[in-house]
Amino acid sequence: MNINNLNLPEKVKKYYTDTGIVDLYPPQREAVDKGLLDGENIVAAIPTASGKTLLAELCMLKSIGMGGKCLYIVPLKALASEKYSRFREFESLGIKVGIATGDLDSREEWLGKNDIIIATSEKVDSLLRNESSWMKEINTVVADEVHLLNSVNRGPTLEITLAKLIHLNPGSQIIALSATIGNPEDIAGWLGARLVVSEWRPTDLYEGILLDGLLHIGNIKKDIQDESRDDAVNLVIDTVKDKGQCLVFESSRRNCMGFAKKAGKWVSKILDEHDTIQLKSLSQEIGEAGETEIADVLSRCVRQGVAFHHAGLNSEHRRMVEEGFRKNLIKMISSTPTLAAGLNLPARRVIIRSYKRYDPNFGMKPIPVLEYKQMAGRAGRPHLDPYGESVLIARSYDEFMDIMENYVNADPEDIWSKLGTENALRTHVLSTIVNGFAYTYRGLMDFVKMTFFAYQKEASDLHDVIEECVRFLIDNEMIISDSNDILPESAFRSTATGKLISMLYIDPLSGSLIMDGIRKADYFEDITMMHLICSTPDMKNLYMRSSDYENVNMYVLQNKDKFISMPSPFKMIEYEWFLGEVKTALLLLDWINEVPADDICKKYGIGEGDIRMFSETAVWLMHATSRLSGLLKVSEASEKSKELEKRLSYGINSELVNIVALKGIGRVRARKIYENGYRSIDDLKKADPLKLSKIVGSKISQKILKQLDIDVDISEIKEKDSDTVPEPESSQKTISDFT
Repeated sequence: MNINNLNLPEKVKKYYTDTGIVDLYPPQREAVDKGLLDGENIVAAIPTASGKTLLAELCMLKSIGMGGKCLYIVPLKALASEKYSRFREFESLGIKVGIATGDLDSREEWLGKNDIIIATSEKVDSLLRNESSWMKEINTVVADEVHLLNSVNRGPTLEITLAKLIHLNPGSQIIALSATIGNPEDIAGWLGARLVVSEWRPTDLYEGILLDGLLHIGNIKKDIQDESRDDAVNLVIDTVKDKGQCLVFESSRRNCMGFAKKAGKWVSKILDEHDTIQLKSLSQEIGEAGETEIADVLSRCVRQGVAFHHAGLNSEHRRMVEEGFRKNLIKMISSTPTLAAGLNLPARRVIIRSYKRYDPNFGMKPIPVLEYKQMAGRAGRPHLDPYGESVLIARSYDEFMDIMENYVNADPEDIWSKLGTENALRTHVLSTIVNGFAYTYRGLMDFVKMTFFAYQKEASDLHDVIEECVRFLIDNEMIISDSNDILPESAFRSTATGKLISMLYIDPLSGSLIMDGIRKADYFEDITMMHLICSTPDMKNLYMRSSDYENVNMYVLQNKDKFISMPSPFKMIEYEWFLGEVKTALLLLDWINEVPADDICKKYGIGEGDIRMFSETAVWLMHATSRLSGLLKVSEASEKSKELEKRLSYGINSELVNIVALKGIGRVRARKIYENGYRSIDDLKKADPLKLSKIVGSKISQKILKQLDIDVDISEIKEKDSDTVPEPESSQKTISDFT
């Protein structure tokens, strides 16, 4: 099927043919035949790199050509950025593209000016709660990675968000893009969609197992040269020698780093001169983009042509690693499974070094087939590799047979709604009432009938858990009922508290705990407020290591009057959770007290990316605390929360708040500026440009001066300064006297 024969605007056809896309892949042809461009809902369950994104693009561009507005939902911020970069290429067609990255309690009305809006499901849910007016204009919704309905953490929000969008815009077209799963017909049935299922890939995928140095792929056996004692390292060497790249999936961050260091020693011997020079430059950039020991380790690995990738890296390091891999400079990345969750980073060979993951309840546990297939699907770069290979490693013949049966020859599991718990439903029941999707108990149950859960089971199965949610919301004065008992015709309306908690996008239980804490607190010190937000279910706290107990427990004993409440040490499970909350609060205190990031990482056993994750969550919860304190009219708590919110954003003491308001000034530069006598914006306006450039460098000082509306070119001042050669101040002879 030729793209020129499709019912698309002529400029769209020309755009694709100019970029070399002329003929559709088989799954794309099937989607078009089933009504993709005629307004039909489509569920496409096809392998990675088989053209799912193009399906969405064609549908969106057709819709925009007819005056439509499109919403593209992704599971991760990183994937949102990737799609934003891709879709911005459509600006040459006069199409406006926006990405929703703002606060979770903002309407972001400006987004409505765009033709394509990209956002995570959580952000879309937030925009719906805050009643962004442009949401009613959406007539095409793309749900990428829709199989994540199966995720305990992200699934319920994605499910409710899609149900709300269908309720809000019943005529909109839904395009759901999924990995290959066991029951795609369930998603299609729920969405009233035509189903496209295919195993077709533009490059063949061979799934194999390595045993005793032999790679078994079907009936073919390939001898992998034994250069290292590690089978996975030998596979990497074999791939790089064949001009390919590798992704190696590991079970933990520590293993990722360890394997990269091990493999780098071998890969560095294979690199050509061009790659060696380029990698040296990239290595230096990575070293300069971080202030931790992990940054140094990553920098050394990249110099050897390898890297590691996990959530503990800061965002700049992750971006640099991904870009280096796409440019074929980095030959191997060892990663946790997060890299398989949507990012477009294929390789010739994927090596699953461990197919077991640690589960705190069950110990080491085999991964699901769906997760394995997602990782294996990263093998084979379209138009670059002649094929793709995924390899599992067996250590015995029995394990070989188990892997063959349970992974290579196995079908992915069915996916199931994860909506059926009070924790999952509590926040969505509140938002459903606040935003008018339901006003009565019967209305709530009718809305639930629109969910994936109700399609797979029965809405009535949620009766008890919804009733529990409603009782909680009534008891905590977030909604009001017109009857004492919860009856089918019981009518509900939200209170000011309920509306604010829903708009702030926090769990109602978090809202209840924060408000209760504010009411009970006698004073509001830093640790008091930090622990308060860490006691909520919205903060994912640090685990206690055996080495942590003495120090954290000692801190608690010395500061017990500063905690609003604490359990008895004799209640062991509750006290263990409490200590984890305190440990997380202490991390946040170190962050705002300007403890160096490397020291924090070593002290708490985390990475720079984790510091950012904890601080961003804390900023959100501290903002919520400020708003809720204002609602309670407790001004001291509100002001303290506002101050801590700013300090958490940058990791600074209070005296630096005004300085970091300048773009390009982070915690380290702000402290340098302050220690050199510039204590305020007014001080900076009076600063000697040359002195300022010596403190933070010419580029940054030029940016500072521009923001302060000071029209000075530092480079010109430096040139004039260098033209003036001072006379020697003493009679001591100069070198020229001896030549």
